[in-house]
Amino acid sequence: MDIQRILLIAAIAALSFMLVVEWASFRQQEPASVVESQQTFEQSPTQIPGTNSSASMEDIPEVAGDTEEPELQAGHDSSSINVSTDVLNLSIDLSGGDVVYAALPKHYAKIDTPNQPFVLLEQNRQREYIAQSGLIGKNGTDTRDGRPLFVTEQENYSLAKGQDKLTVTLAYGYSRDITIKKHYHFTRGSYVVELDYEIENRSAEPWQGVLFTQLKRDSSEDPSTQNNGMMGMQPFLGVAYRTTEERFEKLPFDDMREKPLKLEMQGGWVAMIQHYFLSAWIPPADQQNYFSTSVTRSGDNIARYTSAPQIVEPNTSGHLKAQLYVGPKDQYALEKISEGLELSVDYGWLWWIAQPLFWVLTQIYKLLGNWGLAIIGVTLAVKILFFQLNATAFRSMANMRRVQPKLLEIRERHADDRQKQSQAMMELYKKEKINPLGGCLPILVQMPVFIALYWVLMESVELRHAPFFGWINDLSAMDPYFILPIIMGASMFVQQKLNPPPPDPMQAKVMQWLPVIFTFFFLFFPAGLVLYWVVNNLLSIAQQYIITRNIEKGQAKA
Repeated sequence: MDIQRILLIAAIAALSFMLVVEWASFRQQEPASVVESQQTFEQSPTQIPGTNSSASMEDIPEVAGDTEEPELQAGHDSSSINVSTDVLNLSIDLSGGDVVYAALPKHYAKIDTPNQPFVLLEQNRQREYIAQSGLIGKNGTDTRDGRPLFVTEQENYSLAKGQDKLTVTLAYGYSRDITIKKHYHFTRGSYVVELDYEIENRSAEPWQGVLFTQLKRDSSEDPSTQNNGMMGMQPFLGVAYRTTEERFEKLPFDDMREKPLKLEMQGGWVAMIQHYFLSAWIPPADQQNYFSTSVTRSGDNIARYTSAPQIVEPNTSGHLKAQLYVGPKDQYALEKISEGLELSVDYGWLWWIAQPLFWVLTQIYKLLGNWGLAIIGVTLAVKILFFQLNATAFRSMANMRRVQPKLLEIRERHADDRQKQSQAMMELYKKEKINPLGGCLPILVQMPVFIALYWVLMESVELRHAPFFGWINDLSAMDPYFILPIIMGASMFVQQKLNPPPPDPMQAKVMQWLPVIFTFFFLFFPAGLVLYWVVNNLLSIAQQYIITRNIEKGQAKA
């Protein structure tokens, strides 16, 4: 029995299946709902399509205590205001002061439509996904009977050139003696929005309330991916949070009814994550907070935190603060915001290999300025790391090729006796000092590295819409002309010619079809992953050719 061949075929089959399953879960699509829901600020400066200010109040948390009747102030007629920075386009509903629309101008909905930014938060017929915040408790402004109506000085706010900070203030007259202002602070280049409730208490009684922040989303599909049916799994879509014991935990939407989150801790954060992007509420790190999830009767999923009760003494002012992150899963930026938030870039169980690979990838990108060249650089680095291991494998294959005539002779001589055939082959291996597993085991050792790199290429938002050269304008999408997969298939065919042919006819037929099968699979894989495989194959061919030629030359001299 040719153990080496069987193990090699099994390894390749297993790797192929894993890659197909994983890629099926991450294939890019741009559904019509995303494009239809997008809106540039120039088209409508005051409205977001489908904004619904009179939505059900069942999602507003309750806190024991009486709520005073507020005095509403009249503002301008617009129901929302627009805010634009260099990285964010937002709409804020003046009823409650919620962020009901967030587009990311640095990340396009489609690579060929740079004027249409990717929309993360929206409230329309296709999807509801918003970031809410408010005050509840004894003197809170938000109840299930209604939300406060804020007023602003203008309808549109924009971070001007040369300006690094922008503050948008929403004012609310709670009573004659209490004024509440809801400040949103923006910083150039940052996806973090600072929320600051300012309570000015001019009354003779203390003001008491609780800050709540929450993310509200329906169960619609992730707009940046598609479900590929039976072979694939959906990329994770749901809630993530941190606990005192674990830096990162996930809770799928499907499990929220039966296993709702109930957690109390200091600091922490709660987020909703999807492929490439996330939103998160982050409370002050020194504050005691209560985290929870719920599902409304209408099917909306809610992830929230509420602060401990806050008191503002008479004739003083107080602040209740939080941070809202709305943007890409940039792990190096996220780790600076709150501990564990960077783990939303999920590399799976091989994260301990994937994380260093991503670091190497980013360092090479900083030098070369092209993610495709960075992938080639990582391939070279991995190849150098496993150079000796590959050399061992290729020498084993070359020696197997050298003794192939003797193996065929043994098979013919003992065609009717499998036991004698195996015994004779083992004696030959021992005499020639050949390890029949030597060509297979080094390849098996490298499989975790390849799978980890696969996760890096699939999970890194940096590669989304990243161009290479020529026809490859998006390394996260498949090659539009299938050139790289064809080159990959051709390189596999060349590699086969350098390997000893299987003596078993059935194995030979299977091996002959492998380049064709792999080429078909890789037609739909991201160009970045195919580029890695092509470069790896070409380097392997060069190394294997040199080793095989040297061994054959030595045999000829002997």
